[in-house]
Amino acid sequence: MKKEIPRFSKYLNLVVIVLCTVLMINACKKDEPDENQAVTLPSNLVVSVSQDTSNFGFVSVKANANNANFYTIRFTENDNEMIDQSNNGEASYTFKSAGSYSIIIRAHVLDNQYIEKIENVAIVSNVPPRVIGESPTAGYSSPLSYPNYTLVWQDEFEGTSLLSTNWKHEIGTGNNGWGNSELQYYKEENTKVENGVLTITAEKQIFNSSSYTSSRISSQGLQSFKYGRIDIRAAAPYGQGIWPALWMLGENFPTTGWPQCGEIDIMEMVGGESTSVRGDNVTHGTVHWADANNTHAEFNGNKKISNGILYDNFHVFSIIWDMNGITWYIDDQSFHAIDTKDNQFDEFREKYFFIFNVAVGGKWPGGPNPNTTFPQYLHVDYVRVFQK
Repeated sequence: MKKEIPRFSKYLNLVVIVLCTVLMINACKKDEPDENQAVTLPSNLVVSVSQDTSNFGFVSVKANANNANFYTIRFTENDNEMIDQSNNGEASYTFKSAGSYSIIIRAHVLDNQYIEKIENVAIVSNVPPRVIGESPTAGYSSPLSYPNYTLVWQDEFEGTSLLSTNWKHEIGTGNNGWGNSELQYYKEENTKVENGVLTITAEKQIFNSSSYTSSRISSQGLQSFKYGRIDIRAAAPYGQGIWPALWMLGENFPTTGWPQCGEIDIMEMVGGESTSVRGDNVTHGTVHWADANNTHAEFNGNKKISNGILYDNFHVFSIIWDMNGITWYIDDQSFHAIDTKDNQFDEFREKYFFIFNVAVGGKWPGGPNPNTTFPQYLHVDYVRVFQK
């Protein structure tokens, strides 16, 4: 015969089950910290920051604090940020360019419970300083020959003046600051050839209502080329508002105008604080042309060097150019290319002449600021043209 379980016993069993469940949950939670309850913050945070002088930009951090469960070390370089979580308080980072940077070190007991210190570190270029105005004594060099190419023209800037068979000066402020709202007045006197180097000097100098002077030289009507490999060994100036350029314009510029003549910028630098796309350590390669609708078009690429700025040493800025395209190089490392086979790129199947200049201010770089120093110098060791 089946017996009924008293109703009271049923309720008692239910209560026991609930109590057991609660006890189990509490047992599971007992090791989890309660972020709402008072916690003891870490104390006595001690931080050491050291640099490896044999490895440019390498910084190591060691942190120690009482009652710390873990550490976070935040490295920030311009647009880049790296946060390293460490149990032992150690972390490292390699800064890519010279400058002053802040490192935030936190000792945590919980994610949002911590103490912190901020350490400042100065990354100094490992290139020895040089006398103001003098060209570098070191840097990358390119050969005088390449397989399947012939050296057809070169200027090594020997002697004490520009060769009149190669160069002429462009004087003044052009049309609306050379079309770019530039601030300088171009003068012949700001060009010097000495010890095998061409130097263009940008100065803070009032002249004919302009606040700055510089130089702009051109091979228009003297030397022009269609296709080949072009190498220019140069060291750039630096600073906010400084805009050096080693570039080319189509030989038909006087009759067709710009951008219909085409423009090839072998090297431009937009000086100032380094970001991912501009700064004293970034070279740009660009083309400008008139597209199928006869309107201005451009295509730009850039490369940030890994050590120091473009002022520190000589670099070789190059293009390899043929009927199908153009590739840009710095120190024989390619960083940008364009395919020009389409008919809209017919501008780049004509002869081009050279222009070397240092602009001050303009639409792209903006004006100088209080940190910009003058004079500034563009040094050019040589320009060479090789053709097949």
